Amino acid sequence: MNRIAALAATIVAIALTIPRRAPAQQRGDSAFRELQERGKRVMGVDQYTSSHVFESLPDGGRIELQRDVDDSLGIRVIRAHMQDVTARFMAGDFSLSAEVHGTHVIPGTEMMRSSRAVIRYVYRALPKGGEVRLTSSDGAAVKAIHEFLAFQRSDHRTEHKHPQGNG
Repeated sequence: MNRIAALAATIVAIALTIPRRAPAQQRGDSAFRELQERGKRVMGVDQYTSSHVFESLPDGGRIELQRDVDDSLGIRVIRAHMQDVTARFMAGDFSLSAEVHGTHVIPGTEMMRSSRAVIRYVYRALPKGGEVRLTSSDGAAVKAIHEFLAFQRSDHRTEHKHPQGNG
């Protein structure tokens, strides 16, 4: 019984050292590790020490990427990446997402591409990274944005954020 108590105490001690956004990091399956490695290649920063937020909002949503650690170079890399993502999305180019996720079929992107004239993409620097805000007054475009963000949340295994009644 002492071994079980010691093991339980060790598990609790380890759990207390895991960062706040660790649920995605705790999953050790190979598909998730591969996603993280592709993300590191595409985004230029360690995905296990960075946090994504894919938040659906009534008028679209936002994508946030920030470092979890103090890393001025990593923060600059994230900001450059998020500015690049903004420009690419504005042009209807979702190839970086396809590369990270290892698939060319990403929900919402076809509609987002064909609706790019009615979707606004705005980059904003954040304290440890950056965000891209996606907005539209077109219902079909907003639905596509929500589908895209839901896929991202699922594949990246991030916190589930959505407007009331959606997603």
